[in-house]
Amino acid sequence: QVQVVESGGGLVQPGGSLMLSCAASGSSFSIYTMGWYRQAPGNQRELVATITSDGSTSYADSVKGRFTISKDNAKNTVYLQMHSLKPEDTAVYYCRAHVIRTGLGTFATYWGQGTQVTVSS
Repeated sequence: QVQVVESGGGLVQPGGSLMLSCAASGSSFSIYTMGWYRQAPGNQRELVATITSDGSTSYADSVKGRFTISKDNAKNTVYLQMHSLKPEDTAVYYCRAHVIRTGLGTFATYWGQGTQVTVSS
């Protein structure tokens, strides 16, 4: 089993910055990809950014140039640095870990519980 825990959410003013962290822990796994998703009230969950094991990144058009995803392989941790935040960035942000379960050779996906980001003056 793999546990995924997000942290770093909060209230920030428009134009401000915030960094989210997500740590994956457990046994017998290796990270394949990790990503951030978000869900605003009344909306579907949407992709924000992903990063692969080799460091390739992808972003939603709405956050390109403002958000940066990065990772620390030694800590199985992924970060989302958010700048120039807008009220429409307000949502619960979820971390998703797509892992390879070593020994079994199978893939599995785990989600965190989410962290609230509110952009408001």
